[in-house]
Amino acid sequence: MRGVVFDGTRIEVVDDLDVRDPGPGEVLVAISAAGLCHSDLSVVDGTIPFPVPVVLGHEGAGVVEAVGAGVTHVGPGDHVALSTLANCGACAECDRGRPTMCRQAIGRPGRPFTRGGRPVFQFASNSAFAERTVVKAVQAVRIPKDIPMPSAALIGCGVLTGVGAVLNRARVDRGDTVVVIGTGGVGLNVLQGARIAGALRIVAVDANPAKEAVARRFGATHFLTSTEGVRDLLPTGADHVFECVGRVELVRQAIDLLDRHGQAILLGVPPATAEASFLVSSMYLDKSILGCRYGSSRPQRDIALYAELYREGRLLLDELVTETYPVEDFEKAVGDAEAGRVARGVLTF
Repeated sequence: MRGVVFDGTRIEVVDDLDVRDPGPGEVLVAISAAGLCHSDLSVVDGTIPFPVPVVLGHEGAGVVEAVGAGVTHVGPGDHVALSTLANCGACAECDRGRPTMCRQAIGRPGRPFTRGGRPVFQFASNSAFAERTVVKAVQAVRIPKDIPMPSAALIGCGVLTGVGAVLNRARVDRGDTVVVIGTGGVGLNVLQGARIAGALRIVAVDANPAKEAVARRFGATHFLTSTEGVRDLLPTGADHVFECVGRVELVRQAIDLLDRHGQAILLGVPPATAEASFLVSSMYLDKSILGCRYGSSRPQRDIALYAELYREGRLLLDELVTETYPVEDFEKAVGDAEAGRVARGVLTF
């Protein structure tokens, strides 16, 4: 079968990939569509260290082909969106409703694929850039069949991360003020999360002025090309500032823009050894810096919720899919993503 493999030196679309059958508690999914996220590219440039060779992709949707023993919540023919959380469901963190903190789900990459008889790693317990993948049952969430697959694919990462950061981690409330630095795939979902939460003023900041129209479509009430004008709009600062780029200087700017009792939420991914600085004295007015993994999501609950919000017209998905590419055009998809020509490119199989 076809898949996108990174061998540590180059990315290649191959057609000799194999995947094993699902075992107990696992699901085999035929991937229909998969979003190209910057996290996939971060594996290639070394920002996210990961063992190789690896099948890339982690934002996918498809159709269940087979299930292993003990799987009852999905069956063959079901449409599913996939999460990246291969959480155990039995540890203290899972039991407390914090599957993103499950220690069994971090740093334990599996190898369900083979190529030429040699095992190949699975990225983010998912590897959606393959015609078929095997995931833990908890990662497969059934969705209505009337949701287009390219749109459904984006729920599994960009939507869970961005909307989840607003609703689950920051807990933005009605009337709050929000600043979003960076309006890529995650930033746009932060914007619509803030809109859904009822934020009063939502300021989008992006160096590319061409992104203003789409930022406003997703929920921005104001658009700026730098953070310098934020204080003109919010003289006392913002209740919540989301950094969605992953640059340490922008982390500092996010912190400096906070009002009393404000929160800076870090979503961008800088290099693993990056350090950021801030004035400690600026934090004593009950300000907070919050890390956020995967939108602090509970995928079995949240994916179903977001699917229904989409069907009601309150959550935008179709508008995120600015281009679809057959998997053979992977290099073009990467080029468009790196050049900022698309909010989210989606590979189709």
